[in-house]
Amino acid sequence: MGEERDLVPPGHVRVRLDLSYEGGGFSGWARQEGRRTVQGELEEALRVVARLPERPELTVAGRTDAGVHARGQVAHVDLPEAVWAEQEDRLVRRLAGRLPHDVRVWRGGGAPPYFNARFSAVWRRYAYRVSDHPGGVDPLLRGHVLWHNWPLDIAAMNAASLRLLGEHDFAAFCKRREGATTIRALRDLRWDRRPDGIVEGTVRADAFCHNMVRSLVGALLFVGDGHRPPQWPSAVMAAGVRDSAVHVVRPHGLTLEEVAYPPAAELAARNVQARRRRTLADVEG
Repeated sequence: MGEERDLVPPGHVRVRLDLSYEGGGFSGWARQEGRRTVQGELEEALRVVARLPERPELTVAGRTDAGVHARGQVAHVDLPEAVWAEQEDRLVRRLAGRLPHDVRVWRGGGAPPYFNARFSAVWRRYAYRVSDHPGGVDPLLRGHVLWHNWPLDIAAMNAASLRLLGEHDFAAFCKRREGATTIRALRDLRWDRRPDGIVEGTVRADAFCHNMVRSLVGALLFVGDGHRPPQWPSAVMAAGVRDSAVHVVRPHGLTLEEVAYPPAAELAARNVQARRRRTLADVEG
């Protein structure tokens, strides 16, 4: 059944779109009735420029929440062959003339067989940016950087982050959804202070459950400002339940930076693997 969903419908071409958006003006990625969303804007733009009878449906690598930005988002859409033949060389330019200024498509091209923007992805990388300057955030960066009104100890945050790496059940840092697993493989979690003083967190995993990144950041900021020891976030994770001291930080500091995919020959196998529901036995075995 999974392979059938990855096959392109007869007479269509699967098109990969690489895009970015400023999330402040959107109610997240996913289409919602009566709300402005990235998916809604992009599907309507595709309908208009390709002169389609109805909106085409997009599949995205990561469904970002309201207020979250993206620099390296990836989506795919299946377009009729005749439409793609007409639009292939000018789709990006035509979308630029139709889309609002807070969302841009940078590349649009035919995808290899079995490519699926969501299930083919092997990892997603996010960045979270924080300023601990006593004066606040540079007004020119205020839509992308959180102000934390306590000095941050980067070494302590990195020590705590190391304890969270690997494949674990991150239920304590996720908003539960019926039937969804909270087991994730966290591959990279580190903090650096940029030359301009901004503290930047890099978070990379095969996938993320709802609120996971913003909850992890909230816990690590509590370590960085001295309110909790470096052992605390991993202890919360091991307990497996939400801790009232773990705050979900505001979305505007978060940006989806990059999505990675395997070679074309490995796409079908990756899709099957990504759809397999993981259990604690997989982690412990």
